Amino acid sequence: MSSFPLVDIDLSRRLERTEGHSNACFVESRARLQPEIGATWRDFHGTFALFDGVGSPLTQTFGLGTSGPPDVAQLEAIEAFFEERGASTFHEVSPLADASLLPLLADRGYRPIELTSILYQPLAEHSLPTPAPDSSVLVRRVDAQNAEEPEQWARVAAEGWGETPELAAFVREIGRVSARASGTHCFLAELEGRAIGAAALHIHEGVALLAGASTIPAARRRGGQRALLAARLRFALAQGCDLAMMGAAPGSASQRNAERQGFRIAYTRIKWARR
Repeated sequence: MSSFPLVDIDLSRRLERTEGHSNACFVESRARLQPEIGATWRDFHGTFALFDGVGSPLTQTFGLGTSGPPDVAQLEAIEAFFEERGASTFHEVSPLADASLLPLLADRGYRPIELTSILYQPLAEHSLPTPAPDSSVLVRRVDAQNAEEPEQWARVAAEGWGETPELAAFVREIGRVSARASGTHCFLAELEGRAIGAAALHIHEGVALLAGASTIPAARRRGGQRALLAARLRFALAQGCDLAMMGAAPGSASQRNAERQGFRIAYTRIKWARR
């Protein structure tokens, strides 16, 4: 098994910048597809501030405090970015961020509202997972230049959440934007010629961020997600990535499945909201 990098500020900065970059590319895709929303982003000295519309879960920051000690002026500038667009300010904060950040957030009325496990795994040919040996699932990469393919990917991704119609509709909308985002690669799992699962990854500076995994209810436990994971990691390695990452709710099935496939928890990130 490949040696895992030590969890330090350099690793955290790399992981947070990858997720920030992924969401910045999503916001740019949103701006192209739905310019009326006014989606945009800015880099505030290493902190990605992303506006994807009022109420969007992507309207927030990544990387605050990982590029050096933050100060009141930086926080005020970030808050103004969101306030000018009628949005509340949210920060996803790594526990390895500069220690001076916590009292700053407390003094400005922020409170923690959400936790996310950040998992990671080094990539090497000898340690890549493989599809189940008895699986008939085939995985292919979506052709983003074909107008129909991103739509199909978004539909399949949403079908995986079909038990909750409102969530399925949200996933389909997000999927249409994500499938056309720069640096994002989408994959479909197929069984007997039918698409049964969807997943994506975003590549930035040698790090592959895995996201968007979904399997339609009728095809679960058929090896679709294992095949999608193996295909994405092999693709990432071929693109020169040396590290893969993903986020999951602490203790969730997604976290447990990732750990079974060789991922480790790097840290638990906290999302902060201003009162």
